[in-house]
Parts: sequence; C-alpha cells; structure tokens
Amino acid sequence: MDHPIPIAPSSSPLQRTTSKSGSYPPVPSVCVVTGGTGFVGCRLVEMLVERGASKVISFDVVPPPKDAWHHPNIEWRVGDITDKQAVDELLSTPNIGCVWHNAAAVGPFHPKPLYYKVNYEGTQNIIESAKKYGINKIVFSSSPSTRFTGVDVDGLTEEEMPSLPLDNYMQTYAETKAMGEMEISKVCTNEFMTVAVAPHQVYGPRDNLFLPNLLEAAMNGKLRVFGKGYNRICFTHVDNYCHGLIIAEKALYPDSPALGKFYIVTDGKTHPEGEQYLIFWKILDEAIVGMGFPSLWGKAHLPKGLLLFIASICDVLQKIFGIILKLNTFNVIVLTMHRWFDIKAAETDLKFEPIIGFREGWDETIVWFRENWLPKQSKSKGLGGIAKTTQSKIDIQDESSKKVR
Repeated sequence: MDHPIPIAPSSSPLQRTTSKSGSYPPVPSVCVVTGGTGFVGCRLVEMLVERGASKVISFDVVPPPKDAWHHPNIEWRVGDITDKQAVDELLSTPNIGCVWHNAAAVGPFHPKPLYYKVNYEGTQNIIESAKKYGINKIVFSSSPSTRFTGVDVDGLTEEEMPSLPLDNYMQTYAETKAMGEMEISKVCTNEFMTVAVAPHQVYGPRDNLFLPNLLEAAMNGKLRVFGKGYNRICFTHVDNYCHGLIIAEKALYPDSPALGKFYIVTDGKTHPEGEQYLIFWKILDEAIVGMGFPSLWGKAHLPKGLLLFIASICDVLQKIFGIILKLNTFNVIVLTMHRWFDIKAAETDLKFEPIIGFREGWDETIVWFRENWLPKQSKSKGLGGIAKTTQSKIDIQDESSKKVR
C-alpha cells in the first residue's frame, strides 16, 4: 500500500498541487540544508521531505519561523556556519547524501565584514567539514550578481557572461558569493562533486526580501518607475529554484558535464511570444495594484541619471552615519538594466524544466501577499529602513557572527 505524500502545511494551493501531481526523481535519504529557515531554504527543506527524504537537517543562525513544518523527518538546528565546531558537529551526522549550501548574507544591507565571514569563510568551513566526514556532494546556491558588471544581460547564457573572478564587483555581496562559488568549483573532482545553481529574482509565497521591500516603498508613496521602465528581466518561482537545486544533486556523478559548473534556473518561457523575459516594472506594478496601491505608471518616472546622482549621495551618507537607505547605486543599476538569461544549459545538463508556470505562480503570489502580508502593514515616513523581516534576519546574523571567534 502506497503511503500518502507528506505536504508542508504552510504551502500554497499551487505548491500543494504541484508537489502531489509531479513525478520527481528520488532524493538522498539524509540531507543537510544550510540557511534552511530562509525563504528559499525553508521551502527546500519542505520539498526534500515531500520527495521522500527520511531526515533533513536545517542549519541556520536564524530560528525556524512560527509556521515551520514540525515534521518528524525535519530537524531544525540553530547554528552558525562561521563556527567551525558547529559545522563539524552538523556534518558528522551519519549517512549524509548531499549538502545544499544556501546559507548566506544576502542583499546590499548587511555590515560588510559579515559578508566575508558568512559567504566566504562559512563556505570554506562547509567544504572542509564535508571532506573530513566523507560527504561527496555539495550543491551551492549562487547568484547571477556574481557576474554583473552593470552592463545589460540581455538573454545571455552562462558561458556568454563574464567569468570569475571579475576585476570589480558591483557590491560586497556579489564579490563574496563569487569567492564562495570559486572555492566550491576549485575543489570539485570525481570524488568530491560540486555544482553551483542560481535563480534570478526569486518570488513566491512567504518571500521576505524582494517583494516586501518594494511593496512597502509603494505603500508609503516612496516608489516610482526608475528610468523608462521597459527593462527586461526574468523571474524564478521559489519552487522552480528549489526544484533546480534538488535535481542538481542527481547531476553529480563521475565525469558529469555539470561538475564544478555554474547554472541559472528561471521560470523559463514567460513572455507571450515564448521569450524568457518580462518587463520588470509592468510585472511589479501588477503586484502593487494587487495590494490596492496606486499604479506606478500613473506617476512621473524618475530619470536614471538623477537617481544615480541621489544614490551616490545616499551611499556616502550610509558610510558616514552607518544607516540603511533603500536607495543606493547598486539598486538603481539593477532596477534599470536588462537582466534575463537563456537557461538552455540547465535544461541540457541538469534536465531542468520549471514545475510552476510564471503566470499562475505570480498571480497566486499576489493573492498571498494581499491576504497575508498586507493586513500586517502600517505606513511609515522617511527614506530609511528596510522591511522588518529583512532587518530582523540581518540583526540575528550580525549578532551571531560577533559571538563566533
């Protein structure tokens, strides 16, 4: 008699249907997910259990969220990847089939030293402990920003993008993620197999970084279309990214074409004419209007040159006073440049196909935010600050890193 597929109680109707109806390859019996309480990490933990893992250990400096799935196959372990002893204890667990290394200091808002400790030194700790305890598979969660130079990325493949290391990086996050990825790729052999997989612009129910910050700015009347507003972009539903991470483990075998490589996975063909891009500000406006806020397209657009000038001043203010401002040079550039990718490499080497279509995934995400995020919001004044969920995680990560010596 077949056992029913376990389904995470916090998953959305679309996520439930996709998990139940899909035919997916088996996963390792024992799995480790670093950064397992984050937006992506939490969903990855859930999907590994839904696909048959008997034990999934989430390892994160941030405690599990209130709606965390307390399934007997999940262990929510609080720990810091910058703590070598804690990482050793984690990876000494018997029979670990793969480590999904998602833990990172993400975005442009953390203190600079934290990026190096978490994204680079933390990755080194994972590699060293994995080797020490005979674990021979690591799937590394990377970022396309590791290859961004400020020049448009208009439908490029991974091979057509700049190779690492870059001469200059647009932000410390990108630089330190690149450093971590290079370490992962450098150690890859037929005996110790690694691969790096990245999404682009992850969205979905329970997102605590991308949409909350932009929607909060729109709610407070602080958001306008940057530039002309027709920059092309691709999106990745959180389940599509987690699916890409999970099946990447299957591509780790001796002499695999994926060994040591970097792949980008997205929602694929999202344009009505079959292209793999969307118009960013048009799509974002759907979510803004979906919250009941005024459309951005009825307001004056902000010229890119003016924004860059103001952002440069904001950059200086942040350095002098140690404050966080949403407007910075990096954000202006990424919100006005073309950034979409051709995912044929992931389709070929990883056998990746999106499991959730963009249109249905985006529509459900808007509904989720209207029903779950919006009722908890209150308007604020000023240009400073970021979403509470984002700031809370930053504070926890920074405090933990200060304790580890």
